[in-house]
Amino acid sequence: MTGEIAIKKLQEEQAKLRELSQRIWSEPEVGYLEQSASRWTAELLREAGFTVELGAFGMPTAIRATYGSGHPVIGLLGEYDALPGMSQKATTVKEAEREGAPGQGCGHNLLGVAHVGAAIGMKEEMEKRGLAGTVVYYGCPGEELLTGKTFMARNGAFADLDAAFAYHPGKINAANSGTMTGLNSAKFHFKGCTAHAGGDPHNGRSALDAVELMNVGANYLREHVTSDVRIHYTILDGGTAPNIVPDKACVWYYVRAMSRETVESTYERLVKVAKGAAMMTETEVEIEFLGGCYNTMPNLVLSELLTETMKKHPMRAWTGEEKAFAHALNVQSGPQWAAMCRACGVPEGTDLFEGEPFMDSRDGYGSTDVGDVQHICPTATFNTVSSNMGAPGHSWHITSCSGMSIGENGMLYAAEIMAAAGIKLMEDPSIIERAKEEFAGRMAGRAYKCPMPADVPVPYSNR
Repeated sequence: MTGEIAIKKLQEEQAKLRELSQRIWSEPEVGYLEQSASRWTAELLREAGFTVELGAFGMPTAIRATYGSGHPVIGLLGEYDALPGMSQKATTVKEAEREGAPGQGCGHNLLGVAHVGAAIGMKEEMEKRGLAGTVVYYGCPGEELLTGKTFMARNGAFADLDAAFAYHPGKINAANSGTMTGLNSAKFHFKGCTAHAGGDPHNGRSALDAVELMNVGANYLREHVTSDVRIHYTILDGGTAPNIVPDKACVWYYVRAMSRETVESTYERLVKVAKGAAMMTETEVEIEFLGGCYNTMPNLVLSELLTETMKKHPMRAWTGEEKAFAHALNVQSGPQWAAMCRACGVPEGTDLFEGEPFMDSRDGYGSTDVGDVQHICPTATFNTVSSNMGAPGHSWHITSCSGMSIGENGMLYAAEIMAAAGIKLMEDPSIIERAKEEFAGRMAGRAYKCPMPADVPVPYSNR
């Protein structure tokens, strides 16, 4: 059976993969500072016989690891960054390892290692069967900041791929066919003139007033955009005391939409709102564009391949201990548990998904920089069960599950699926031909235009 050699290899190597996942989980690092995670990942890939470049594409924590030669060239998109403030022990009660520290609240310790495992499994089967082709592992920094793959793409990554796979920990076993939003991220820095707010307010020009007027304008803008648009913000700096007219203030915005074109047009209108607020308050505005990403564009040919592969290789059954662990978390989720069961089409009270793998057509209003890769080459994404059904996104529940067997089982299963699907692409070039035809049709003559301007530096110095 296709992938049998790869899966056997993964089973032999699972102790190493679990160990790497645990190390990354135990020492979480936020985006662009994943020095340990990237180094450990690179070391394991070198040990497995890959040609490894750490610091690829001008990014110190990015990896490009390759094995084989010629086509097809199959990419595997790993990540390893953690979330700020998500520290949590692998327990069923909320208890941080270190208060305020980062944690794997999105399961990227699982995500990165699953792709490593898939690469190692593919290599084994390619060697044993003499299969032509190249497997490329990409270690992608800063996904939680939604710009890592965008910076990589700006510097030439992914252009040589025939196809790519990306796994993300989830609550179900499903390939994705829905769309997630593209995004622009920017900080608006307003500069005014300070004065005593009681003694001589007429001499002040309030940067905070400008921020507040910008936010009012943005909220009125919501009425005049398409229904897929999301605009959200947080004030980073609003002054120091009520009796001082603030001479500086800052607000950070995200603009999201279901197409890159709508993101850009809405963002342009938001910039006009900011400039209008500056004019009204006689202040100045400086725009710090942090970057952006494309909406996702899943390749249905590859998504169908992943779905078929999951059906042929079912996930191992959950143990009683794992179900009990998940149940203890679920009862703390409140209405979220029942809502997630309904959303996933499973009976209320389900602790861990055990149903048939399927194609998930739901759209999502979050964002991921995988969308950039999907506009460069045919790429499919999928989820495997790696947390309890009621886990909120970016939560301590996910950190907890990512540090124990529930998450690790989902990780190993994802590795098996990607390895088997990757070998299938090498066996049957017609699948890639159909995937490329679909890709060309979806692009409709458009070319990928990197959202990251050439003068925006990788934000290591900002962390």
